[in-house]
Amino acid sequence: MSHTYPLHHSSEVDVPVEPAALFAKLDDHTRLARHMEKPSLMTAGASMRIATDAQRGQAVGSVIRLTGQVLGLRLALEEVVTERVPPIRKTWETRGEPRLLVIGGYRMGFTRTPREGGSHLVVFIDYRLPEHGMAHGLGKLFGKAYAAWCTRRMTVDASRGAAMPRGAAP
Repeated sequence: MSHTYPLHHSSEVDVPVEPAALFAKLDDHTRLARHMEKPSLMTAGASMRIATDAQRGQAVGSVIRLTGQVLGLRLALEEVVTERVPPIRKTWETRGEPRLLVIGGYRMGFTRTPREGGSHLVVFIDYRLPEHGMAHGLGKLFGKAYAAWCTRRMTVDASRGAAMPRGAAP
């Protein structure tokens, strides 16, 4: 799966969580992509169903499928885990051409580095716009905002429930 992804976005956060615990939380793909299961403005009210193979997205080669519908259009994609190095990083990539509205194929993942009192987390997406039709136009208009929303949601979800270190501002 050696694709070219000309566009990039990343979001970062310091999380006061022990490295192995943070990786375990992020390694659960149904939890990591939970924001896709809830209708929102960024998904035009759509919600996606997440299904994994027997490896649950927690091994290289494992497959994750997302399906849904928006404005009468069927959305679908398959992702394959391409790298998994606990508790440091994980990467997954779309397989085939996804049926999405504002982004095309992508590679996504996270890296975690230690910091005093926890971890520094970077969630990234390298992507391309859809190649044809209405989706290409929508991608030009909304692709960048969608990529930012997606990585930001994952960093917010990763830090949710984490206790703030003593003396830190909320």
